[in-house]
Amino acid sequence: MDPIIQLELSKLNSSIPFRASSGHRHHTWAKTFHSRPELYIRPQSTEEIRKAVTLARRCRRRLVTVGCGHSPSDLTCTSSWMMNLDHFNRILSVDEEKSIVVMEAGIRLHELGSELRKHGLAMPNIGSIDNQAIAGALGTATHGSSTRHGLLSQSVLGLKIMLADGRIVSCSADENKELFRAALVSLGALGILTEVTYQAVPAFDIEWQQSLQSLDEIISEWSKELWTTAEFTRVWWMPYMKKAVVWRADKTTKPSRPPKQTWYGGLFGYHAYHIILYFAQWIPSLLPSIEKFVIGVQYGFSSGAVNSAVEDGHRGLLMNCLYSQFVNEWALPLSNGPEALSRLSAWLNGDLESARIPFNPSNLYVHAPIEVRVSDSSTTTPRPYLDNTMPDGPTLYINATLYRPYNRDPPCKERYYEAFEWLMKDLGGRPHWAKNFQNVSRNEFWNMYPDMGEWIRIRNDVDPEGMFVGEWHRRNLLPLPVSETGGPSDSGSSDSKHDHRVGFLPLEEHEVTRIKARGGGLEWRGEVRAAKDDSRSKSTKSDAKDLSPQGSEESFELLQAGSVASMTTSEGKSEEEEEEEEL
Repeated sequence: MDPIIQLELSKLNSSIPFRASSGHRHHTWAKTFHSRPELYIRPQSTEEIRKAVTLARRCRRRLVTVGCGHSPSDLTCTSSWMMNLDHFNRILSVDEEKSIVVMEAGIRLHELGSELRKHGLAMPNIGSIDNQAIAGALGTATHGSSTRHGLLSQSVLGLKIMLADGRIVSCSADENKELFRAALVSLGALGILTEVTYQAVPAFDIEWQQSLQSLDEIISEWSKELWTTAEFTRVWWMPYMKKAVVWRADKTTKPSRPPKQTWYGGLFGYHAYHIILYFAQWIPSLLPSIEKFVIGVQYGFSSGAVNSAVEDGHRGLLMNCLYSQFVNEWALPLSNGPEALSRLSAWLNGDLESARIPFNPSNLYVHAPIEVRVSDSSTTTPRPYLDNTMPDGPTLYINATLYRPYNRDPPCKERYYEAFEWLMKDLGGRPHWAKNFQNVSRNEFWNMYPDMGEWIRIRNDVDPEGMFVGEWHRRNLLPLPVSETGGPSDSGSSDSKHDHRVGFLPLEEHEVTRIKARGGGLEWRGEVRAAKDDSRSKSTKSDAKDLSPQGSEESFELLQAGSVASMTTSEGKSEEEEEEEEL
């Protein structure tokens, strides 16, 4: 460990463990990005989290919180300090009568589901996987697939967040509402989520049924009953077959009935499909035939083929993601779905006149299926500032998935995603925060989100030094700083009322390079300029107030008058305050 870090660590309370290691290699679940944090920290209590935050502030380090790394982007990459909350995962209280659960924010969704079941409770809705921590699922606007449910954050009643000065702040629809709206989709840039109060529902089973239908049938049923017949509905679309699997589920009291064994759900089929996809990297023109064969074996070769089961609701709503993959999912108005699918289908099958997409699909072949899901957060209050769903009606999600067989990137990725994203923007879409969008500018994000300025204002207030800011946030969201001459250094928001351009933040991490990683993906490397500058200095300052350009209390200007004092308990005191009390 760096001697400077050891020196600062020696000044803190030695009775509180600092569970950190060096040499950890982080990678996303899909192994699309890799990074090597200087320290990998695994706290088990609020006090341990606060100690790490205090040490990071004193040592001028950025701090990144990570769970399973399911986002395939570089959002969680760092060469600074990484904190994993897998051991900060307890259920703190359960009110079975009101179905209200309080939990530590590191709990994984599969752990939460198991714990809730013990109390006769369940999550009302869940996405396709449950390996994420609740903090990450909320922070990236995770959703399921139902017009009767919105984002997972729709069920959140309250949050506790540890800010960069070590204080814990509570927020909800009634308390610190602005912070609550910012924190519900925080993208890890406000602080460390420590506690979630969640509205669960009575445990339930579902009966699901899936059938193979033609694309024409899907489009004809779109505005009638496709998305409303059942509580949960999702569609897997095969672009070359021009067919789709429609999956519907409703709650039931029927006895359990397990699903039939599927082809690639078995060991042989799983590896056979993987190998086939790998060989198609060199002969992409095989992909239409592969789609027809694999989907036929898996779901049936003729329209109308049906499969069904009765399962526990949590388990039944999940799906097998199979292999490493790029995922590029966009949210757009549900009413634009037929046009989106028809034009994308036309483009992928070479009908440029009908597609009206200004990119050439010649010799381009993609993977199946394309996942289509829905949600409705239009009645949710308060609405997260960075909620990517439609504010005035149901939202459609289209996910252009590309497998990475044996961690090798498919040759069609750049051109396919360029055309796909162009179409999504043409139809009023917004990308999912945790996915692999790659052709969206900072200005486009600002135009997509009228409340972006408010989110950035609150972010800058609660973390003025940028302890939780990285290259991903600057590239996509935060305006570039005012230049040395006093003018804007980019074409960011020109509205002076919402002009949040400031200098690069002292603890903000910047990308230095990305190189090909051994075994596939990219190795990401960054640096925190403040830490780099400190490492060149012969002496260090240990007083955090001297290091900071403003007092820690100033970061709370957004809070209601007097709310800081009322929320600062013994567990919410900063390390500096505790040291003063000891003296």
